[in-house]
Amino acid sequence: MPKALASSHFPLSPPHPPPLLRASQLLALLLTGAAYWALAYATPRAHCTQLLLLFAVAGTAYAWLLHTRLPLRWGLGAALVFRLLWLPATPALSDDFYRFRWDGLLVSDGHNPFAETPQQLLQHPPADSAALPMTELRRLRPRLNSPRYFSVYPPVCQGLYGVAAGLFPDSQTGFLLVVRLALLLADAGAAALLLWLLPLAGWPARRALAYLLHPLAIVEVAGNVHMEGVAVFFLLLTGALLVRRRTWLAAGALALAVATKLLPLLALPLLARQLGRRRFRWFLGVLAGSLGLLFLPFVSWSLLLHIGLSLDLYFQSFEFNASVFYLLRALGQWLTGHDLVGGLGPLLGAGAIYLAFRLARGVGRPRLAAVPHWLLLTLSGYFALATIVHPWYLVPLVALSCFSPLRYARVWAGLAVLSYSAYRTTAYTESGWLIGLEYGGTLAWAAWEYRRGRAAGAVGRVRQGQETG
Repeated sequence: MPKALASSHFPLSPPHPPPLLRASQLLALLLTGAAYWALAYATPRAHCTQLLLLFAVAGTAYAWLLHTRLPLRWGLGAALVFRLLWLPATPALSDDFYRFRWDGLLVSDGHNPFAETPQQLLQHPPADSAALPMTELRRLRPRLNSPRYFSVYPPVCQGLYGVAAGLFPDSQTGFLLVVRLALLLADAGAAALLLWLLPLAGWPARRALAYLLHPLAIVEVAGNVHMEGVAVFFLLLTGALLVRRRTWLAAGALALAVATKLLPLLALPLLARQLGRRRFRWFLGVLAGSLGLLFLPFVSWSLLLHIGLSLDLYFQSFEFNASVFYLLRALGQWLTGHDLVGGLGPLLGAGAIYLAFRLARGVGRPRLAAVPHWLLLTLSGYFALATIVHPWYLVPLVALSCFSPLRYARVWAGLAVLSYSAYRTTAYTESGWLIGLEYGGTLAWAAWEYRRGRAAGAVGRVRQGQETG
């Protein structure tokens, strides 16, 4: 594994760039900004053709900017401007933020958001309903996409939503502004950590732009206020603290990542191999204690019951933009004449966990610089088997791809926006052709990388950084 390189080895801009090249990059940046403005303020989710065309413009410009090696200063400035464009916007491509605000209003008034569903709360008001903003909650109720389901957002999310709703209890715009500013800070922190960690891992610092400028990372985090950007920041912080050998603090950072999105738990098998048995025991103990403290304000028997019900629904009832699951479901329907969704979901979930442990065992004891690459493959396996793959779920994969020679995650994240075609009607009907294009395109790119030797190079490069102890 290459040693850490001085920042002077990665100049912020190459000397004497050709004027025509710089003009093309400037044009690409302007077109991207125009596409984001149109997505933020002039594109309802049901306007599928317009939405996909704008994403195509942003994606093509993104590929060109990376291919032509956009100067790092330009890229960092553009990443900031593109995110600031969304600050006053109301999310048009996702209605999840209504539930974010619902939970925030409950948290800001001291009510447990996991205690009941929105429908239950309004039909049978709790004892503390006099202290709740019932008028605002009733106004929100028709806009919720899941009023009969319990909240699924972990404590870090609830804390942010509670602060935003407490500051602006009567203003949706104010609530969104606070959440977006927090997400902007998370992205700024992620940028700083990427710029520090990438050279330490032997990669150019400019690779940070692959994440910071990716259309999905901008639209889904800055635009649709999904919390994957916060999870990315805490994952990178975990890595940075491990580099500094601050194991206990790293465990706390990973706890914050898990308390934002549960998915970082899949990093544990790799960390167990990397840290060794003794260090990992301490790491796991601090992680468990930190998670206990983070969940403590919400702990109750109903919390455990309702989380169990939510997980049961997730694995046995919900489906969206899946790949292997859809193929197996169709095969099962053809062979048995029955819909096997209830059994396939838990089975594939167990398969994803098995793959995580099997991969960790197969790589031996990787050096820390190699862990993001293997975590990328672990999470990719999980999403390949998942029953639900919303586009924003793939944002962490784009960040991890900065530490890997493999670029399929960026392609997958770009093609995942095709799933927005399901919202062109109120029936939310998915297009089999577009799902096939998404996963077929991703597989084709992965196969091309393999044939060109990129995958073999990844294995060789990462194995150079493995320890044998």
